[in-house]
Amino acid sequence: MEVISAISTAPGTGGVAIIRMSGEGCLDIARKMFKPAGKTKVENFIPNMMYPGVIEGTGFTDFGMCVYFKAPKSFTGEDIVELHCHGGIQIARGILSKTVSLSARPAEKGEFTKRAFINGKLSLSSAEGMIDMINAESLASVRAGSMLYSEKLTSEIKLLQSEITLILAEISADLDYPEEDLDNLNTPKIKREIIEISEKLKKLAASYSCGKKIKEGVTVAICGKPNTGKSSLLNAMLGYDKAIVSSEAGTTRDAVEGTLQIDGVKYNLTDTAGIRETSGEVESIGIARAEKIISSADIVISVDDGRGEVNITKTSANIIRVYNKCDISRPQCGYDAVISARTGEGIEQLKSLISQKSVGELALDKAYIIEERHHSALMRAVQALSSAQQNADEYTPDILSIDIKEAWDCLGEITGETANEQIINTVFEKFCVGK
Repeated sequence: MEVISAISTAPGTGGVAIIRMSGEGCLDIARKMFKPAGKTKVENFIPNMMYPGVIEGTGFTDFGMCVYFKAPKSFTGEDIVELHCHGGIQIARGILSKTVSLSARPAEKGEFTKRAFINGKLSLSSAEGMIDMINAESLASVRAGSMLYSEKLTSEIKLLQSEITLILAEISADLDYPEEDLDNLNTPKIKREIIEISEKLKKLAASYSCGKKIKEGVTVAICGKPNTGKSSLLNAMLGYDKAIVSSEAGTTRDAVEGTLQIDGVKYNLTDTAGIRETSGEVESIGIARAEKIISSADIVISVDDGRGEVNITKTSANIIRVYNKCDISRPQCGYDAVISARTGEGIEQLKSLISQKSVGELALDKAYIIEERHHSALMRAVQALSSAQQNADEYTPDILSIDIKEAWDCLGEITGETANEQIINTVFEKFCVGK
């Protein structure tokens, strides 16, 4: 493949910037623009070793380092050269410009990783795990992306594919060797095997409910009547004053948002307007927005200070009933948590309860489904196997194998084995240019 080139470090001023080239001939380009400080010539560089020297840019030179990664033992599976220069926008751009003038082509988004996928260095799901790690906004999201990147999910998918392959092989043997009296296909056995694989797929797909929250964060709506301490609770959970706190009813007229991490998971908190009967137009709009936020939240914290809770309807979220102002009075019973937003009492216990209600205890070694694409492929595989199971007694083996093969192909979309060009391009469009 032709040599591609890009700045692989983030734009801006920094200690070091890296210009990366990949493809046959990149070492020759490096030879034309890098003058080693030592006696070893560029063409004789030992792979994976850093060499100091002068880098020629467009109109200037810089002192830096050069490293050569020899194919196929490189990230892309091709020859790679990296030029490490001083961090600076114009320095990096000038060196990149020089590589282009020497026949390299500017890389497209994600093209380095795409070449790694094409050359069999990683699966499609592993590439998605990489970009999930890069874009992660929480520790849990980094971990989940790491599981994808380390091929944990790919291994599980390939194991399921191998089980499906065995079923297809059994059907194929029945079709190909009728003289061996194999035409009496063991249909009950195949149906049992299909059911077992389907259950494994369903269990894996079920982790998407938690995985989606790990990746995108858990939405938490704080609601209640005016002056129950909703804004004070938001501030107490965040650890700083985000919402305006006042004794005047209706102070919060629009949603106030903040984020925090609990056990590594990102939580998107929203302090909503106090819900009550009102004739004011502005406050009414705020209450309408509050009800909309409540209806779409993962967790709803219903705050009460002893004057009665609001009536929450039209939500499938987990509702946590919280009694606030326990520093003033204590409730009899009936609440999930008792707190004082003013003193901080019970806040950590409330956070633990929110975590338990939303994601539970996260397994560090589990491959959670965090991509909607993966979940869709799994459910289509389940549907195909369900169709095969239902029709096993009616259809001939060759027709039966069509549904089973479709399930195998659906799983192949996750790893990239059967993914079409549109799917592949969509995945790599999420990447930056230098990755």
